[in-house]
Amino acid sequence: MLSKKIQDALNNQIRVEAESSQIYLAMACWAEVKGLEGVSNFMYAQSNEEREHMLKLVRFVNERGGHAKISELKAPNVTFNSFKDMFKELFNHEVFVSESINELVHITLQEKDYATHNFLQWYVAEQIEEEAMARTILDKINMIGDDKGGLYLFDRDIENLTVTTAATNAPE
Repeated sequence: MLSKKIQDALNNQIRVEAESSQIYLAMACWAEVKGLEGVSNFMYAQSNEEREHMLKLVRFVNERGGHAKISELKAPNVTFNSFKDMFKELFNHEVFVSESINELVHITLQEKDYATHNFLQWYVAEQIEEEAMARTILDKINMIGDDKGGLYLFDRDIENLTVTTAATNAPE
C-alpha cells in the first residue's frame, strides 16, 4: 500500500513524464516542418518512450493500491530558434526530470517505502542514459557548427544514435 505522500509524489512524476512526451512531440513537429526528417523521427521515438515511462508509473501506482491521477498538462514550447536551441532545451528538460526522479527517490527513503524505491531505480538508470544522450547530441551539434553538410549528416544519422553509459554497461 502506498502512503498518501508517495502516491502524490508518484502522481506528480506521472505528470512530468506526460509533459515530457508532449514536449518531445512538439519538438518532432517543429523538426518535421523544418525538413529535419531524422531529427523528427528521433523526437517522435523520444515522445513515445516518455509516454511508456508515464504508463509504467500509472500501472505501478494502481497495482500498489493507489490511484493514478491523469492531470492537466502545461502546453509545450512549439517553436525554436534553431535545432541547436531545441536540443539545449531537451538537455535542460532531462536534467529537470532527473532532479524530479531524485526527489521522488528521496521521499521513498524518508517514508521507508523500499518497494517503490526499488521500482524507481530503473528510472534513475534511465535518466543517466537520457542525460548522456542529450550531452552527446549537443557535442555533435557543437562540432558541426554552421556546416550545412554536417547538419545533413547529423539529421541522417541521429535516428540510429545509441549511447552506452556506465549504468547500462554495469559489470555482471
